Amino acid sequence: MLNRRQLLGASLASSALYATGSFVPAWAQNAPDLGTPALPATGFARMKVGEVEVISLLDGITRRPLAAEFVKNAPLAEVKALLASQNLPTDYIDVPYTPFLIISGGKRTLVDTGLGEFGGPTTGKLLQQLRAAGFAPTDIDNVLISHFHGDHINGIRNKAGELVFANARVMVPAAEYAFWMDDAQMSAAPAGMKGAFENVRRTFGNMPADKLQRFEADVEILPGIRSVAAYGHTPGHTLFELTSAGQKFFYVADLTNVPALFARNPDWAVTFDMDAEKARQTRRAVFQRITAGNAMMGGFHYPFPGFGRMAPAGNGYAFQPSA
Repeated sequence: MLNRRQLLGASLASSALYATGSFVPAWAQNAPDLGTPALPATGFARMKVGEVEVISLLDGITRRPLAAEFVKNAPLAEVKALLASQNLPTDYIDVPYTPFLIISGGKRTLVDTGLGEFGGPTTGKLLQQLRAAGFAPTDIDNVLISHFHGDHINGIRNKAGELVFANARVMVPAAEYAFWMDDAQMSAAPAGMKGAFENVRRTFGNMPADKLQRFEADVEILPGIRSVAAYGHTPGHTLFELTSAGQKFFYVADLTNVPALFARNPDWAVTFDMDAEKARQTRRAVFQRITAGNAMMGGFHYPFPGFGRMAPAGNGYAFQPSA
Protein backbone atom coordinates (compact mmCIF):
# COMPACT_ATOMS: atom_id res chain seq x y z
CA MET A 1 0.00 0.00 0.00
CA LEU A 2 1.09 3.60 -0.48
CA ASN A 3 2.85 5.18 2.46
CA ARG A 4 1.43 8.26 4.18
CA ARG A 5 3.53 10.72 2.14
CA GLN A 6 2.50 9.11 -1.13
CA LEU A 7 -1.17 9.02 -0.12
CA LEU A 8 -1.06 12.72 0.72
CA GLY A 9 0.49 13.48 -2.64
CA ALA A 10 -2.09 11.30 -4.36
CA SER A 11 -4.86 13.09 -2.50
CA LEU A 12 -3.60 16.48 -3.65
CA ALA A 13 -3.29 15.24 -7.23
CA SER A 14 -6.77 13.74 -7.08
CA SER A 15 -8.24 16.93 -5.68
CA ALA A 16 -6.71 18.82 -8.56
CA LEU A 17 -7.95 16.29 -11.09
CA TYR A 18 -11.51 15.77 -9.95
CA ALA A 19 -14.22 18.20 -8.95
CA THR A 20 -16.08 17.20 -5.79
CA GLY A 21 -18.93 14.80 -6.45
CA SER A 22 -18.14 14.64 -10.14
CA PHE A 23 -16.04 12.74 -12.62
CA VAL A 24 -15.11 15.98 -14.39
CA PRO A 25 -11.43 16.91 -13.98
CA ALA A 26 -11.33 20.22 -12.12
CA TRP A 27 -8.33 21.32 -14.18
CA ALA A 28 -10.28 20.61 -17.36
CA GLN A 29 -12.67 23.47 -16.75
CA ASN A 30 -12.16 26.55 -18.90
CA ALA A 31 -11.12 29.74 -17.18
CA PRO A 32 -13.12 32.45 -18.99
CA ASP A 33 -10.92 35.31 -17.75
CA LEU A 34 -7.97 33.63 -19.46
CA GLY A 35 -9.76 33.09 -22.75
CA THR A 36 -10.59 29.83 -24.47
CA PRO A 37 -7.96 27.68 -26.18
CA ALA A 38 -8.36 27.48 -29.94
CA LEU A 39 -8.78 24.01 -31.44
CA PRO A 40 -7.13 23.27 -34.81
CA ALA A 41 -9.34 23.00 -37.87
CA THR A 42 -8.11 19.44 -38.42
CA GLY A 43 -7.86 17.41 -35.24
CA PHE A 44 -6.10 14.31 -36.51
CA ALA A 45 -2.69 13.60 -38.02
CA ARG A 46 -1.14 10.48 -39.58
CA MET A 47 2.36 9.09 -39.35
CA LYS A 48 4.00 5.88 -40.62
CA VAL A 49 6.17 3.77 -38.35
CA GLY A 50 7.62 1.07 -40.55
CA GLU A 51 4.57 -0.76 -41.91
CA VAL A 52 2.24 0.57 -39.21
CA GLU A 53 0.11 3.71 -39.32
CA VAL A 54 -0.22 5.83 -36.18
CA ILE A 55 -2.92 8.52 -36.04
CA SER A 56 -3.08 11.17 -33.33
CA LEU A 57 -6.63 12.22 -32.41
CA LEU A 58 -7.12 15.44 -30.47
CA ASP A 59 -9.80 15.04 -27.81
CA GLY A 60 -9.47 18.70 -26.90
CA ILE A 61 -7.49 21.38 -25.08
CA THR A 62 -8.16 23.01 -21.72
CA ARG A 63 -6.69 26.10 -20.14
CA ARG A 64 -5.81 26.39 -16.46
CA PRO A 65 -4.25 29.26 -14.53
CA LEU A 66 -0.57 28.78 -13.78
CA ALA A 67 -0.33 28.80 -10.00
CA ALA A 68 2.39 27.90 -7.52
CA GLU A 69 1.09 24.37 -6.88
CA PHE A 70 1.36 23.26 -10.52
CA VAL A 71 5.10 22.62 -10.19
CA LYS A 72 5.49 21.30 -6.67
CA ASN A 73 9.23 21.74 -6.20
CA ALA A 74 10.17 24.89 -8.10
CA PRO A 75 9.47 28.60 -7.44
CA LEU A 76 6.68 30.02 -9.60
CA ALA A 77 8.99 32.79 -10.82
CA GLU A 78 11.44 30.19 -12.12
CA VAL A 79 8.64 28.29 -13.85
CA LYS A 80 7.39 31.45 -15.53
CA ALA A 81 10.91 32.39 -16.61
CA LEU A 82 11.36 29.06 -18.36
CA LEU A 83 8.04 29.48 -20.19
CA ALA A 84 8.93 33.05 -21.19
CA SER A 85 12.28 31.87 -22.56
CA GLN A 86 10.32 29.65 -24.96
CA ASN A 87 7.90 32.44 -25.93
CA LEU A 88 5.02 30.72 -24.09
CA PRO A 89 2.35 32.38 -21.94
CA THR A 90 3.25 32.74 -18.28
CA ASP A 91 -0.17 33.21 -16.66
CA TYR A 92 -1.83 30.02 -17.89
CA ILE A 93 -1.13 26.53 -19.18
CA ASP A 94 -2.88 24.99 -22.19
CA VAL A 95 -3.24 21.22 -21.76
CA PRO A 96 -3.99 19.11 -24.86
CA TYR A 97 -5.46 15.59 -24.63
CA THR A 98 -4.36 13.36 -27.50
CA PRO A 99 -5.14 9.64 -27.77
CA PHE A 100 -3.45 7.69 -30.58
CA LEU A 101 -4.80 5.08 -32.98
CA ILE A 102 -2.46 2.31 -34.12
CA ILE A 103 -3.41 0.43 -37.30
CA SER A 104 -1.42 -2.77 -37.68
CA GLY A 105 -2.12 -6.17 -39.20
CA GLY A 106 -5.71 -5.25 -39.97
CA LYS A 107 -6.36 -4.38 -36.30
CA ARG A 108 -7.14 -0.97 -34.85
CA THR A 109 -5.88 -0.20 -31.37
CA LEU A 110 -6.89 3.02 -29.63
CA VAL A 111 -4.43 4.16 -26.96
CA ASP A 112 -6.23 6.06 -24.16
CA THR A 113 -9.66 7.61 -24.62
CA GLY A 114 -9.76 11.23 -23.48
CA LEU A 115 -12.47 12.88 -21.39
CA GLY A 116 -15.48 11.57 -23.28
CA GLU A 117 -18.72 13.24 -22.20
CA PHE A 118 -17.31 14.30 -18.84
CA GLY A 119 -15.19 17.33 -19.76
CA GLY A 120 -15.76 20.95 -20.72
CA PRO A 121 -16.83 22.38 -24.09
CA THR A 122 -13.33 22.31 -25.59
CA THR A 123 -12.92 18.56 -24.91
CA GLY A 124 -14.72 15.35 -25.82
CA LYS A 125 -13.82 15.59 -29.52
CA LEU A 126 -12.25 12.12 -29.89
CA LEU A 127 -15.18 10.50 -31.70
CA GLN A 128 -15.47 13.48 -34.02
CA GLN A 129 -11.78 13.19 -34.93
CA LEU A 130 -12.04 9.42 -35.27
CA ARG A 131 -14.85 9.77 -37.80
CA ALA A 132 -12.99 12.53 -39.64
CA ALA A 133 -10.05 10.14 -39.99
CA GLY A 134 -12.40 7.56 -41.53
CA PHE A 135 -13.28 5.29 -38.60
CA ALA A 136 -16.32 4.54 -36.47
CA PRO A 137 -16.22 3.58 -32.77
CA THR A 138 -17.30 0.06 -33.77
CA ASP A 139 -14.12 -0.26 -35.87
CA ILE A 140 -11.89 -0.30 -32.79
CA ASP A 141 -10.58 -3.78 -31.90
CA ASN A 142 -8.55 -2.88 -28.78
CA VAL A 143 -8.55 -0.02 -26.31
CA LEU A 144 -5.16 0.18 -24.64
CA ILE A 145 -5.03 2.16 -21.36
CA SER A 146 -1.85 3.68 -19.92
CA HIS A 147 -3.24 4.54 -16.46
CA PHE A 148 -6.50 5.29 -14.71
CA HIS A 149 -6.65 9.09 -14.41
CA GLY A 150 -9.99 10.33 -15.71
CA ASP A 151 -8.70 12.11 -18.80
CA HIS A 152 -7.40 8.75 -20.04
CA ILE A 153 -10.35 6.47 -19.19
CA ASN A 154 -13.50 8.61 -19.20
CA GLY A 155 -14.04 8.06 -22.91
CA ILE A 156 -14.56 4.32 -22.40
CA ARG A 157 -18.18 4.80 -21.32
CA ASN A 158 -20.75 7.50 -22.01
CA LYS A 159 -22.89 9.13 -19.33
CA ALA A 160 -25.50 6.41 -19.76
CA GLY A 161 -22.85 3.86 -18.78
CA GLU A 162 -22.66 2.27 -22.23
CA LEU A 163 -19.35 1.11 -23.67
CA VAL A 164 -18.43 3.58 -26.41
CA PHE A 165 -16.20 1.13 -28.32
CA ALA A 166 -18.66 -1.75 -28.27
CA ASN A 167 -16.54 -4.25 -30.20
CA ALA A 168 -13.26 -3.54 -28.44
CA ARG A 169 -11.32 -5.45 -25.85
CA VAL A 170 -10.15 -3.04 -23.10
CA MET A 171 -6.55 -3.74 -22.07
CA VAL A 172 -5.22 -2.31 -18.80
CA PRO A 173 -1.98 -2.52 -16.79
CA ALA A 174 -2.31 -5.20 -14.10
CA ALA A 175 -0.46 -3.07 -11.52
CA GLU A 176 -2.73 -0.09 -12.15
CA TYR A 177 -5.88 -2.20 -11.93
CA ALA A 178 -4.68 -3.85 -8.72
CA PHE A 179 -4.16 -0.49 -7.01
CA TRP A 180 -7.35 1.30 -8.00
CA MET A 181 -9.65 -1.71 -7.56
CA ASP A 182 -8.23 -2.56 -4.12
CA ASP A 183 -10.90 -1.90 -1.46
CA ALA A 184 -8.21 -1.52 1.20
CA GLN A 185 -6.46 1.21 -0.83
CA MET A 186 -9.76 3.02 -1.34
CA SER A 187 -10.64 2.82 2.36
CA ALA A 188 -7.21 4.13 3.37
CA ALA A 189 -7.23 6.96 0.84
CA PRO A 190 -7.92 10.54 1.99
CA ALA A 191 -11.33 12.00 1.23
CA GLY A 192 -9.97 14.06 -1.64
CA MET A 193 -8.90 10.91 -3.45
CA LYS A 194 -12.18 8.99 -3.15
CA GLY A 195 -13.58 10.44 -6.37
CA ALA A 196 -10.74 8.97 -8.39
CA PHE A 197 -11.42 5.49 -7.00
CA GLU A 198 -15.15 5.88 -7.66
CA ASN A 199 -14.46 6.95 -11.23
CA VAL A 200 -12.34 3.84 -11.84
CA ARG A 201 -15.12 1.65 -10.46
CA ARG A 202 -17.68 3.42 -12.64
CA THR A 203 -15.52 2.64 -15.66
CA PHE A 204 -14.30 -0.90 -14.97
CA GLY A 205 -16.39 -2.26 -12.10
CA ASN A 206 -19.04 -4.16 -14.06
CA MET A 207 -17.16 -4.58 -17.32
CA PRO A 208 -17.80 -8.04 -18.82
CA ALA A 209 -14.92 -10.46 -18.27
CA ASP A 210 -14.54 -11.04 -22.00
CA LYS A 211 -14.10 -7.29 -22.56
CA LEU A 212 -11.40 -6.63 -19.95
CA GLN A 213 -7.83 -7.92 -20.16
CA ARG A 214 -5.05 -7.11 -17.70
CA PHE A 215 -1.47 -7.17 -18.96
CA GLU A 216 1.89 -7.27 -17.21
CA ALA A 217 4.72 -4.78 -17.57
CA ASP A 218 7.61 -5.11 -20.00
CA VAL A 219 6.07 -7.77 -22.24
CA GLU A 220 4.66 -7.83 -25.78
CA ILE A 221 0.93 -7.30 -25.30
CA LEU A 222 -0.05 -7.07 -28.98
CA PRO A 223 1.99 -7.89 -32.10
CA GLY A 224 4.73 -5.26 -32.26
CA ILE A 225 3.52 -3.42 -29.13
CA ARG A 226 5.37 -3.78 -25.83
CA SER A 227 4.32 -2.45 -22.42
CA VAL A 228 6.94 -0.39 -20.57
CA ALA A 229 6.65 0.11 -16.81
CA ALA A 230 6.84 3.83 -16.01
CA TYR A 231 5.57 3.96 -12.44
CA GLY A 232 5.42 7.13 -10.39
CA HIS A 233 2.79 9.27 -12.06
CA THR A 234 0.43 6.54 -10.85
CA PRO A 235 1.28 3.16 -9.28
CA GLY A 236 0.87 1.31 -12.59
CA HIS A 237 1.51 4.04 -15.17
CA THR A 238 2.61 2.30 -18.39
CA LEU A 239 4.07 3.44 -21.69
CA PHE A 240 3.94 1.60 -25.01
CA GLU A 241 6.77 0.86 -27.45
CA LEU A 242 5.77 0.13 -31.03
CA THR A 243 8.26 -1.58 -33.35
CA SER A 244 7.76 -2.13 -37.07
CA ALA A 245 10.28 -2.79 -39.86
CA GLY A 246 13.16 -1.63 -37.67
CA GLN A 247 11.47 1.64 -36.64
CA LYS A 248 10.24 2.53 -33.16
CA PHE A 249 7.54 4.77 -31.71
CA PHE A 250 7.09 5.42 -27.99
CA TYR A 251 3.75 6.51 -26.59
CA VAL A 252 4.80 8.27 -23.38
CA ALA A 253 1.33 8.94 -21.92
CA ASP A 254 1.86 11.19 -18.83
CA LEU A 255 5.59 10.74 -18.45
CA THR A 256 5.50 14.52 -18.54
CA ASN A 257 2.59 16.91 -18.45
CA VAL A 258 3.78 20.12 -20.17
CA PRO A 259 6.98 19.14 -22.03
CA ALA A 260 8.19 22.74 -22.08
CA LEU A 261 8.49 22.43 -18.29
CA PHE A 262 8.92 18.80 -17.29
CA ALA A 263 11.06 17.58 -20.18
CA ARG A 264 13.30 20.61 -19.91
CA ASN A 265 13.48 19.99 -16.15
CA PRO A 266 12.83 16.27 -15.55
CA ASP A 267 13.43 16.73 -11.82
CA TRP A 268 10.46 19.09 -11.48
CA ALA A 269 7.29 17.47 -10.16
CA VAL A 270 3.86 18.24 -11.56
CA THR A 271 1.03 18.28 -9.05
CA PHE A 272 -0.54 15.16 -10.63
CA ASP A 273 2.41 12.83 -9.99
CA MET A 274 1.34 10.50 -7.19
CA ASP A 275 4.92 9.51 -6.30
CA ALA A 276 7.05 12.47 -7.38
CA GLU A 277 10.44 10.89 -6.71
CA LYS A 278 9.65 7.71 -8.59
CA ALA A 279 8.16 9.74 -11.45
CA ARG A 280 11.36 11.81 -11.60
CA GLN A 281 13.55 8.72 -11.85
CA THR A 282 11.26 7.26 -14.51
CA ARG A 283 11.33 10.44 -16.62
CA ARG A 284 15.09 10.50 -16.73
CA ALA A 285 15.41 6.79 -17.53
CA VAL A 286 12.81 6.86 -20.31
CA PHE A 287 14.08 10.04 -21.95
CA GLN A 288 17.59 8.62 -21.93
CA ARG A 289 16.28 5.47 -23.60
CA ILE A 290 14.32 7.41 -26.25
CA THR A 291 17.12 9.81 -27.13
CA ALA A 292 19.72 7.03 -27.26
CA GLY A 293 17.70 5.38 -30.01
CA ASN A 294 16.55 8.64 -31.63
CA ALA A 295 13.05 7.15 -31.53
CA MET A 296 9.89 8.89 -32.63
CA MET A 297 7.47 9.52 -29.79
CA GLY A 298 4.00 10.79 -29.01
CA GLY A 299 2.72 12.36 -25.81
CA PHE A 300 -0.83 12.63 -24.54
CA HIS A 301 -0.36 16.22 -23.28
CA TYR A 302 2.12 17.34 -25.94
CA PRO A 303 1.32 20.12 -28.42
CA PHE A 304 -0.91 18.70 -31.15
CA PRO A 305 -0.32 16.65 -33.25
CA GLY A 306 1.87 15.24 -30.48
CA PHE A 307 4.50 13.58 -32.71
CA GLY A 308 8.18 14.39 -32.37
CA ARG A 309 11.54 13.49 -30.89
CA MET A 310 13.42 14.34 -27.72
CA ALA A 311 16.88 15.91 -27.80
CA PRO A 312 19.23 16.59 -24.87
CA ALA A 313 19.08 20.23 -23.75
CA GLY A 314 20.90 21.55 -20.71
CA ASN A 315 19.95 19.55 -17.63
CA GLY A 316 17.03 17.96 -19.45
CA TYR A 317 15.49 17.48 -22.85
CA ALA A 318 13.72 19.53 -25.50
CA PHE A 319 10.73 18.22 -27.44
CA GLN A 320 11.18 18.69 -31.18
CA PRO A 321 7.79 18.44 -32.91
CA SER A 322 7.62 16.71 -36.27
CA ALA A 323 7.29 19.04 -39.22
